[in-house]
Amino acid sequence: MIQCPHMDDGFNKKLEDAVVWLTGEYSSIRSGQATPALLDSIKVEQYGAMMPINQVGSVGIEDARTLRVSPWDASGVAAIERAIIDADLGVSVSTDSSGLRVIFPELTSERREQLMKLAKSKLEEARVRVRTARDEAMKQIDAAQKSGDISEDERFTKKEEVQKLVDAGNKKLESLLASKEVELQA
Repeated sequence: MIQCPHMDDGFNKKLEDAVVWLTGEYSSIRSGQATPALLDSIKVEQYGAMMPINQVGSVGIEDARTLRVSPWDASGVAAIERAIIDADLGVSVSTDSSGLRVIFPELTSERREQLMKLAKSKLEEARVRVRTARDEAMKQIDAAQKSGDISEDERFTKKEEVQKLVDAGNKKLESLLASKEVELQA
């Protein structure tokens, strides 16, 4: 991401946070390929606490549409199975002697369309975060000019710099959507 030398690091951080957030959201939107990251958001009740699934067992890829969850404590299989089913990911779960098998169905064209709509709505959420950061930065610049810390020309220059950063951030967000679209169509 481009850095704005005159702005505080909060603005740059907010722009980068929007990109990081969208990347994380897109990792949870599954394509035809099963990846362990798809189960990262699932919390399992274990030892009286809610824990991420990757802290109660190992999650690995068995084949293109199947993940293998091997719990570290065999008594946790039922809790893990219940958590996966409750997460409503549209998957089937089967248990065997070595743990659980999470099977992802083939993506239908209708499901691909739903996932693209979801991806686009996540992009819009990220854009709102960027717009909010831009509005805050613009207010800071205006306040600095009103208090006499910067001149009218500096205010204009700083606002241009902020807009360039916003444009670069939005371009990055758009490229994330484009790569997710390619992944969903594969």
